[in-house]
Amino acid sequence: MQMIIVDDEAHWVDNLSMHKPWHKLGIDHVHKAYSAQEALRILETHPIDIVISDILMPEMTGIELIERIRLRDKKIKCIILSGHSDFEFAKEAVRHQAVDYLLKPPTDNELFGAVESAIAQLNAEWESVSSQERTQYTLRENLPLLRGQLLLDAMKGHRMPPEEWNRKLDSYGLPFCKGDCALLLVRMEEEFGQYRNNGQQLMEYAIINMAEEIFGEFTEVWGVKEEHGYLAFLLQLKEESPELGKESLLEKLSMQLQYKVKQFLKGSLSIVITEWFRFPEQLPERYRHATAYFRQIVGDEREFIIRVGDTEQNVTQGPLDAIYMPPTLMNLLEAGRWEAAEDKLATVFSELDERWSESWEHCMEAGYIIAASFAHLAHRNGNTLVHLLGQDLDSVRNGEAFTSIARLRNWSTGMLGKLKEGTSSEIKDSRSLYVNKVQAFAEKNLHLDVSLRALADHVNLHPTHLSKIYKIETGEGISDYVSRLRMESACHKLKTTDKKVYEISTEIGYLDSAYFIKVFKRQFGVTPQEYRDGNH
Repeated sequence: MQMIIVDDEAHWVDNLSMHKPWHKLGIDHVHKAYSAQEALRILETHPIDIVISDILMPEMTGIELIERIRLRDKKIKCIILSGHSDFEFAKEAVRHQAVDYLLKPPTDNELFGAVESAIAQLNAEWESVSSQERTQYTLRENLPLLRGQLLLDAMKGHRMPPEEWNRKLDSYGLPFCKGDCALLLVRMEEEFGQYRNNGQQLMEYAIINMAEEIFGEFTEVWGVKEEHGYLAFLLQLKEESPELGKESLLEKLSMQLQYKVKQFLKGSLSIVITEWFRFPEQLPERYRHATAYFRQIVGDEREFIIRVGDTEQNVTQGPLDAIYMPPTLMNLLEAGRWEAAEDKLATVFSELDERWSESWEHCMEAGYIIAASFAHLAHRNGNTLVHLLGQDLDSVRNGEAFTSIARLRNWSTGMLGKLKEGTSSEIKDSRSLYVNKVQAFAEKNLHLDVSLRALADHVNLHPTHLSKIYKIETGEGISDYVSRLRMESACHKLKTTDKKVYEISTEIGYLDSAYFIKVFKRQFGVTPQEYRDGNH
């Protein structure tokens, strides 16, 4: 856990943060803030769990600080320190859900007791959030979506170890097991087109329910709408098998579904039924085979029920697998997952070597998808492949890169390295641009709000993201930079102008000159006036 101690009196902050065994309570890091504003800047960029704050500070009271904190995060626990046993202060602290209200100087038992209470409250709240009961409730609420996504992933070829399959089937309440299954693809015909903009999902839901009712007497049914618009149903026979043959049973039930949909929903269906196959290993292959039947056999014909023949495909006519399996190369490049992209290419070329070494068409197919993925990344980043790759793009233009698996492999891996290098350079340039914008804005507007939030708004970034970028590029935190800039500006004005200390204080962003003097002395060991008089 992380904690912050806030007080305008530096000795309180330093003593409480540095000389107490907080680690024994499970506090990993104790931050220090000498004003409420500084505390808010730290809260922007660190996952603070507990705040210990003085109640009377310049610019903002501890109660006002709690109010600001509550707007950002209602789970942070706050403890108030006060030199005044004022009932109104205590009442306000309670109203804002402070864990405790301690009088200065608190004893160690009082202080540690308050922090332990805060930790206990945090643990109880997060345990409640992550409790098994809540998890199970959330799972039940989202069960149809989770079941559907699992089946879609399986049909697309997403692989899982057997134990992971068993765990997911069990946790999702799916009574399927490894073994014989069949797949139905159902196409809703043109009569349902009238519902496309209003009620289409309701029609799909109704058909899925009717299929579960009709097939559910004899089989387990797991349905989902897939990416081509078909309704897909995975079927597995229940233990009490009917006397009717398995293939005949599915055809009979499909006809019944077709008839009932026509009768009650006034629309027609075409249905493709696969042969029985081993689930889950053969599901992606049978799914592709079934969609191919819709394209090649059923076509535009309506109200068909057809069973896919269990014929072996010619090895020279099958589809590529690895290039299309999720996550795709395009998605990996968009996410900047360079090592995973390298692994993806290795898998693609391994398949080409093992299955399609004699097929120029498969090599060309993979090549165009790889090249398109590279172009997409360049265009998403506001660039072009010509600019990034130069003459290396010529072998794609003239088709030379696709003439053999070896040439495609060499071109693809080489270009991936160049894209990674170019993207990394662009990212660094972009970061430098943000740093320059932040520094220029801060230098011109020290007398205004130059908090992390204001700087992030100026460059249109989230505060946490900006803070990380700035730290990576400069090695310095933004709040440290602003504080240093203010002190450097103060020193320059003290040396080169006759302005009053309070005027300089206002010009560099300190509305309370007494607080400015305190910060200056803490930094340089002398007051601003002493600095000016001594010509440091």
